Amino acid sequence: MKKYRKQLIIWLFEVSKTLYTSLFKNHKPWGIYKAELLTYPDYTFGKHLGLFLEKNNFELIPKVERHDAYHVLTGYSIKVEDEIALQYLSLGNGKHSLYLYGAVILGTLLLPDYIKYYLKSYRIGKNANTFHNLDFKNMLLVSISDIRSAIFINLNY
Repeated sequence: MKKYRKQLIIWLFEVSKTLYTSLFKNHKPWGIYKAELLTYPDYTFGKHLGLFLEKNNFELIPKVERHDAYHVLTGYSIKVEDEIALQYLSLGNGKHSLYLYGAVILGTLLLPDYIKYYLKSYRIGKNANTFHNLDFKNMLLVSISDIRSAIFINLNY
């Protein structure tokens, strides 16, 4: 049964992604692609973002590139429960959006088995320095370890 609930969430993510970006995201896309990111020096946030995209066979989604940046910074995978946990972490970090609230509510209702993990993720976000509002495009050449250590001061990232 859990398998079907996860499939439903994946389908909802896919359907809502395009709608959300076209209706609610008015800023310009980064205009950067995986191939370019993979040319960055190994220690950089940009290189790690490129490796994440390559591993998952993705390109950055225009206008919501920061979501993949969150994955790279936090180490959360693209599994359904990690996607929801990442939303909890973002909520704990002070991010507020209609999409985030929808993911948290639906994720909690459809996959309550992971509530302890979700709450742990919320606490991580709460204890981290605010990062949800950073300009990640301008940080692509910064050391990923420097970014992580500045954000997650009290955590071992």
